[in-house]
Amino acid sequence: MTINLKEQIQKHLQDNAELSFSAEKIATQLNMKAADQFPAIVQTLAQLEREQEVKVTDNGEFQAVPKKPVLSGIFHGNDKGFGFVAYDPDQPDIYVNPDHTMHALSGDEVEVDILRPGKPDGSQGPEGQVTRIITHHYEKVVGEFKLAAQNGYIGEIVLKDKKISSYKFYVTDQGIHPTDGEVVTADVTRYPTNEEPKTMVGVAKETIGNKDEPGVDILSIVYAHELPHEFPEDVVEQADHIEEEISEDEKKDRVDITDQPLVTIDSTESKDLDDAVVAWKMDNGNYHLGVHIADVSHYVQEGTPLDREAYDRGTSVYLTDRVIPMLPRRLSNGICSLNPGVERLSMSCEMEINSEGKVVNHKIFPSVMKSHARMTYKGVNAILEAHDKKTREKYSELVPMFEDMADLHRILVKMRHRRGAIDFDAPEAKIVVDEEGHPTDIVLRDRGLSERMIESFMLAANETVAEHFKRLHVPFLYRIHETPDGERVKNFFEFLSVIGHPVRGDISKLKPKMLQNVLKDVAGTPEEQMVQTMMLRSMKQAKYSDESVGHFGLDADFYTHFTSPIRRYPDTTVHRLIKWYAKHGTGDDAQAKYEKQLPEIAEHTSVTERRGIDTERDVDSMKKAEYMEDHVGETFNAVVSSVMKFGLFVALENTVEGLIHISNMNDDYYEYVEKHMALVGRRYHRIFQIGQEIKVKLVRVDKDQREVDFELVSPEDAPKTKLRVPHDDRHDHRRGGNNNHRNGDHRTNDHKKSWNNGHNNNRQINRGQARRRDGSRPSGNGNNQKRR
Repeated sequence: MTINLKEQIQKHLQDNAELSFSAEKIATQLNMKAADQFPAIVQTLAQLEREQEVKVTDNGEFQAVPKKPVLSGIFHGNDKGFGFVAYDPDQPDIYVNPDHTMHALSGDEVEVDILRPGKPDGSQGPEGQVTRIITHHYEKVVGEFKLAAQNGYIGEIVLKDKKISSYKFYVTDQGIHPTDGEVVTADVTRYPTNEEPKTMVGVAKETIGNKDEPGVDILSIVYAHELPHEFPEDVVEQADHIEEEISEDEKKDRVDITDQPLVTIDSTESKDLDDAVVAWKMDNGNYHLGVHIADVSHYVQEGTPLDREAYDRGTSVYLTDRVIPMLPRRLSNGICSLNPGVERLSMSCEMEINSEGKVVNHKIFPSVMKSHARMTYKGVNAILEAHDKKTREKYSELVPMFEDMADLHRILVKMRHRRGAIDFDAPEAKIVVDEEGHPTDIVLRDRGLSERMIESFMLAANETVAEHFKRLHVPFLYRIHETPDGERVKNFFEFLSVIGHPVRGDISKLKPKMLQNVLKDVAGTPEEQMVQTMMLRSMKQAKYSDESVGHFGLDADFYTHFTSPIRRYPDTTVHRLIKWYAKHGTGDDAQAKYEKQLPEIAEHTSVTERRGIDTERDVDSMKKAEYMEDHVGETFNAVVSSVMKFGLFVALENTVEGLIHISNMNDDYYEYVEKHMALVGRRYHRIFQIGQEIKVKLVRVDKDQREVDFELVSPEDAPKTKLRVPHDDRHDHRRGGNNNHRNGDHRTNDHKKSWNNGHNNNRQINRGQARRRDGSRPSGNGNNQKRR
């Protein structure tokens, strides 16, 4: 028997995996007919059977055992030791029991084998075991250093990341030696093992600051997400050498539009003004709309330090009291900002729009512009909504144009509504902080006519640019939002039926219009915000792509990001593409320049966008928790935002969210009724469901873990139901027996990642998800320096 023979037999059986063969037939087909060769074939087949590479069929023949597909995905762990592996968005996650995790940490990329397939009816998901950790999610950690020399370690780091906060992290003496109470970063050198399953070891690398210093809490999150936040010297040096005024040479081959009454309209605090607009009624009854965007690509040339840094960052990140910009402020607030009264280089999209909201003509070109006024949302709203006499007199020359803009905006809104675009309108919260960074208030922003108007204009420009280049059939960068998968939508529609808002229409032919009608149906009801939340959860995330597949949420066949190059790298890329094709044509040679680059740019910028969103979300929820620390013991009005086996998630009027754990619902023994997504009391039959208005009392806050816990006030006011829960004599004597429901901490991965996958999205949405200027969702933090 030789290795070669084994390989020959394996290959023959695998190449004919659907067939079975006798040993004699295998010998014949391998041309090994000699009598002395046959025993070796039989021995090899026996070995392959022992190794489970070959099986013996009922008729005594040999057949290749089907190869298990190698599945890989992201592990999501639970403090109790078990976890789930998400490997396919269209398939249920794989459950992994504590003995089969290989001590993977949340976020690790792992290979997994299926031990038991899920049930066809979906009542039980598959179970598997981790066979290999491909990459570790946590290569670095951030936390507070505690001095405690022992066993060769100089101390330990208290981990603030809730996904790994239950682990001990010991620090060796090979790196820096922090002082007690400093927040530090550390490289992981040893991960959990069988011998020490809840321990990691590492080397301290950098001190962020003392835990009590203002701003260190936010910096800790920035470091934890490995977000670039300091510009390298070569980037600063390049930015410093850029002239602060444009030269005559730079104006060549550009259209001069400085005589047009362009204006910028932004929030009061904005300093990076990257879009200007102009509009007028044409003689033929149509509207001229000009959207003129700062030409960042002129200053951020490909391959330069500025370009490499902008690519690495991907996006500006807007945190509670600061912005981490994509570009140095010398550019973003200087030569690239469309400040009033000065000439600026720009990229222009001019559109002629008819009374039906259709773009009938357009031009896209490089230009030289001058803003005639730096307007604010507040000021334009005073003109158009409040008809404030003083403000209208101050801007009397521009008032007619603003009124034309408002009329055009209404036309565009009607067009999008007819088309089927879904219009989410969640409250946006601004966290007010003092000089020390401590939150003193959470206020809701009003989204007025001017904000919506600018959004309409940016949407129109983004669609027009995308359609123009799609029809040229050239490589281009698009912003896409794919149609939701059927299972998620099915679950969402079942949820709507439970709360009394059944959907009309064929789910297999889902159109945005159907979801638009859902929002219309729930408008003004207590459950309106929760329905928006659940709808957003059922959808896929928007992302960048070199393939134009349309934007489901906007019901747009073509869409890109053209309007914010100061804060988004994809927009800068789009500007480069526009200029490239204008200069070099659209032939094969011109197309080859970016054809291979664009998929990588799309993937990378989608990842950096998600990183920015996660950072904004974590800072936002931390500051909200810190704000609530000053209000423990107070009572609030709330709405039930989600119902789980372990309790109720609730949202306050100021958008703060928290949990009422079932162990704190002591007035009765509550059971989860999955079909109705409700908690029902066994004795008094009180029911709690999504959208229900309740009163709550704040009982606990943990800023570091971003946890806010409530208890019910006056549970007897809850409605009663005729639903009955299963009877269990074991608990009749235990009015407070709900502690038995602690079948998984709500802060981890209790109910198929209900917290991580569901409620974090809920936090992100409810934190103030009014639209950006271009119609995309903001990154989760309502307290942005610039409305996006």
